[in-house]
Amino acid sequence: MQKVRIDLVSDVACPWCAVGYRRLEQALEVLAGEIEIELVWQPFELNRDMPPEGEPILEHLCRKYGKDAATMEQSQREIMAAAEALGLNFRGALERRANNTFAAHRVLAWAGTQHQETALQLALFEAYFGEAKNPADPLVLREKAIEVGLDGDTAEAIARSDQYAEEVREAEQRFMDMGVSAVPGFILDGRYLISGAQPADVLVDALRQVAEENASG
Repeated sequence: MQKVRIDLVSDVACPWCAVGYRRLEQALEVLAGEIEIELVWQPFELNRDMPPEGEPILEHLCRKYGKDAATMEQSQREIMAAAEALGLNFRGALERRANNTFAAHRVLAWAGTQHQETALQLALFEAYFGEAKNPADPLVLREKAIEVGLDGDTAEAIARSDQYAEEVREAEQRFMDMGVSAVPGFILDGRYLISGAQPADVLVDALRQVAEENASG
């Protein structure tokens, strides 16, 4: 069985990253028994310069994209519908705030050393889009870490410190240097970048192509 590595560049504050992961899961169901996947989450900050208190999401999006509130709300509702069709909880999406997620990425880096990064990523998507909680709040990170079987004290301590800061910054820069300017970004075997929350069949075809190249190479 051929093995393909996927570096999934993502931010827990990105709705399309949650959608993209669910579509990847659909693709992997199709490829079960055909291709072995190594999935590695990589950090990206949509709101690197956001102050700790954050900003109401519609206000933030209107300013960012230069659109009116009604247009941005409709856009968000369309994303919510796409997410909910995939079984994601986006009930709090319109009540959330735009937050900086650096602390979340540092805790996720630690979760990766415990083989629980995917579980924590999904729990933080739920916290942010479903519950409108700040995914970088040390107490939220503690709560969600415990939910997925990690040590809450350690998660909170990391969030309140600068642990894993260097690792996260290096990873962010590495993938920006590779051309990732928006998320989600799926990098297959370090060679091919697929941008955006592509449909499952697109991911299936791309993964099969990489696996075939590996087999013939």
